[in-house]
Amino acid sequence: MMIDGFTPYEGDHCETTAIGNILQHAGIHLSEPMLFGLGQGLGFIYWDSKAMEFPFIGGRTKPDTLITSLAEGLGLTIKVHETSSISKAWQHVQAPIERGIPVALKLDSYYLDYFTNKVHFAGHYAVIYGFDDENAYMADTRQQGGLVQTKRTSLSAARSAKGFMSSRNRSFTLESIHSLPPLAPVIRKALTSNAYSYLNAPIRNIGNAGIIKMSKEIRNWQARTTDIEYHFCLTAMLMERAGTGGALFRNLYRDFLRECIDLLADSPIEQAYHAFVRIAPLWVDVSTLIDQAGKTGEEQPLRQASELLVEIAQQERAAMELLL
Repeated sequence: MMIDGFTPYEGDHCETTAIGNILQHAGIHLSEPMLFGLGQGLGFIYWDSKAMEFPFIGGRTKPDTLITSLAEGLGLTIKVHETSSISKAWQHVQAPIERGIPVALKLDSYYLDYFTNKVHFAGHYAVIYGFDDENAYMADTRQQGGLVQTKRTSLSAARSAKGFMSSRNRSFTLESIHSLPPLAPVIRKALTSNAYSYLNAPIRNIGNAGIIKMSKEIRNWQARTTDIEYHFCLTAMLMERAGTGGALFRNLYRDFLRECIDLLADSPIEQAYHAFVRIAPLWVDVSTLIDQAGKTGEEQPLRQASELLVEIAQQERAAMELLL
């Protein structure tokens, strides 16, 4: 069973690529930076706990909120299903596909056959557009190959996985779209809402305060692990290349602001855009220094990264205050 006429949406970030796929199939195409920005995606998290082998660094808002914010802004109706039942979870996939509707899924990428880098990450998204008795046919990011396939048993394991960021077989579909509202007011609301949440995070390991926290904690990372090269180099790779669009999502947000200038011709937005043009390479420098520290075992790159993070936090605060 395959959906006729399904064409993959090409994107770098899994959640925006997933929503891009289901929107595109419904006849609406927005750029990935626009989807990211309208979904109020820019954020930061420094997540650590005693149960974790090593801290997790994220550059966006928490999973599921991007899709929710985007749907609210554009007036879309997204039907969401979660269940602990494997059979019901499959019904939530099979029934829409039989009606020609692709289904977005939340997954632990570790179990997907087409992922070559086997790391547990239960906040991954992809779209299923077809299946047979053995395989599921998926649309994923450019990095993962676009149109790919995985065993249905593997897909089931990926959907029902437990742990950090996981959900209970979460899936979502897009109801019929009649028209979209004018983009300008939706953009303005997304800009101000994202800026406010970034600057006023409820806990100090999230948002702008989270970057300051990382700047302090990173100096102690060598004592945090017995496998410095693995954890440091993996963290650097995840920050730069694991579906972030580069520079820990700052490239995507920079490009969103560029589109906003064209649509709104607003001076503070233009100033914020130029700020992110400067900020994005600094994040690349941070991930490069972390990778260097992992490969050499030296402390100096971590000290440099710590100083850079303080500078980044200051520059991002100023940029987001412009957007308020």
